[in-house]
Amino acid sequence: MEAGLGRGRLVCGIDEVGRGPLAGPVVAAAVILPAGGLPPEIAAGIDDSKALSRRIREEVEPAIRAHALAFAIAEASVEEIDRLNIHKATLLAMRRAFEALPGPAPEVALVDGKFAPDLPCEAHPLIKGDGRSLSIAAASILAKVARDREMLRLSTLHPHYGWERNAGYPTAEHLAALQRFGVTPHHRVSFAPVAAQKAISG
Repeated sequence: MEAGLGRGRLVCGIDEVGRGPLAGPVVAAAVILPAGGLPPEIAAGIDDSKALSRRIREEVEPAIRAHALAFAIAEASVEEIDRLNIHKATLLAMRRAFEALPGPAPEVALVDGKFAPDLPCEAHPLIKGDGRSLSIAAASILAKVARDREMLRLSTLHPHYGWERNAGYPTAEHLAALQRFGVTPHHRVSFAPVAAQKAISG
């Protein structure tokens, strides 16, 4: 797929993580892989980040960083999510990741999902792109690992919500803690369960 869309041109894959959680930023990554691909033993371990265990993601993430021609990770904050909405904030994080890439600007961007951000190059949204493009899959892993580490950091500040386990997603544990301990500055007040709890607690 990547060769067909960007044959002979510099291609980057872009993916995001964190659209669904009730807390924390949305994180995006952009990755440019070598034209000749990755070593087979590394490529074999790359897949949609959601299909991989945390252990596998943590193992393959340094290899992606080491072998990629370039990569960048960016985010949109909780405040931006609440102000813009999650869709626009996701596109913003993707554009920031693209703009943060070092070196020559890519000529083609492959973006996971139905929508692509406004970029200064040819951009192709790919539904289920993390299963169709190695560079998108690599970006999904970098974004997921980065976001999980951020949620682990935030969990040390707010230990009641289980963010080190649920990454801010609306698990039963998280929802119960939200009712018991209330809304933190890292919760997305534009999301219904958080808005409802904030209205109750004032």
